[in-house]
Amino acid sequence: MKKGLLFAAVLCSFGLLAQQYTHQVLIANEGFFDFQTNAILEPATIGSYDPISQTYTVVDTLEGQRFSSDVVIDGNVYFVAADTKIFKYDLNTHQALGSISLPGVRNLAVAGNKLVATRGEYLQTYDSYLSVFDKNTLQLLVAFDTIQGPKWATQNVVVVNNIAYIAVNNAYEWGNEKGIIGQLNLNTLSYGSEIDLGPEGKNPDNLFVFNNALYSVNNKDWSGTSVSKIDFNGSVNTQNISNATTGCGTSALREDKLIYQISLENTLNDYNLLDMSAVGPVAGISMNFYELSFNAIENLLYTSTTDFFSQGAVQIFDANNALTHQFNVGVSPGTIVFDIRSSANLLESKSNLSIFPNPSNGVFNLNGLDQSTNYTVHNAAGQEILRANASTLDLNEFNSGIYFLHYGSTCYKLVKN
Repeated sequence: MKKGLLFAAVLCSFGLLAQQYTHQVLIANEGFFDFQTNAILEPATIGSYDPISQTYTVVDTLEGQRFSSDVVIDGNVYFVAADTKIFKYDLNTHQALGSISLPGVRNLAVAGNKLVATRGEYLQTYDSYLSVFDKNTLQLLVAFDTIQGPKWATQNVVVVNNIAYIAVNNAYEWGNEKGIIGQLNLNTLSYGSEIDLGPEGKNPDNLFVFNNALYSVNNKDWSGTSVSKIDFNGSVNTQNISNATTGCGTSALREDKLIYQISLENTLNDYNLLDMSAVGPVAGISMNFYELSFNAIENLLYTSTTDFFSQGAVQIFDANNALTHQFNVGVSPGTIVFDIRSSANLLESKSNLSIFPNPSNGVFNLNGLDQSTNYTVHNAAGQEILRANASTLDLNEFNSGIYFLHYGSTCYKLVKN
């Protein structure tokens, strides 16, 4: 099972048309709960990573929670699922805005004014495995019983066209695994037909949408791993991809490929979702991960590692699979979420500096620069690549992409074609 997270960021002013950028990265650290002594030895925490300053800040400790399992951003707030509660926070200040009790809560999704919560725990029976709340007030709208809703524990959830697709896996119960995708109509708040993934599609662990279809990564009966492509008309195509399990969380969508890792291995693998075929190992990456998360805006792969009881770290890999940065976080960082924003929402710069052309093929001219003051340039991963005070900035030796120029207290976004 996986848990929650958060981060803080620097206010940047950009002298160009509005574009998307990563304001902060939220990370949920599950902590360490000793099931033998029934004690929380390392608490679950939420942290925020600022990719520009490369600083990581713990923004809250989830007191009394054995772990966290999900984080969802919605506008100016975010929600955290943590063991027995759902927490609501302000995205900018990380101030707690409220919470509600829901023992066994696992994953969350937001659609309109509704907050969908799945529920389940290994060998634990509940009278309801699916609930819907008002996202603004956290008031319960409906809790589906096991007659009108899922009969077994639920986990991942994605929303498409106001239908919430629910992964039903019976909390990975050994010998009694389930492989079902339930459908919740959010307009009528009714739980409809279920899609059976078949004998090779047991234990769906990850659920995502790609190329107008729904995909699940399944741990089967712990003897292997499969991928199911679920068309929205209900047809299912399940293919086995490994004779060993991927465990929990170590799979993610990276552009048009599924990347996944087999438990206890250091190799990361590619799987082509367009033709449902294996590609092979990902060159250049050799680590045993706990979580994988792809930032499509900046083409960066975020991963996490942990020893499960004393420490955790997050790594950032670029499009060429080079490790650009890593930083320490809490124990067992199990959820990594990107706070993507538009530069149109940022304050206009009060600096007299102008940069042109921007975008550029590599050379930028800086007007209004005080040449007694240095500026620094960082890549999209937050790594400083140069420091200068020249009025001509030449980035021809660097790859095309997004860069950030820091001058005084102001940050400018540069785009190299």
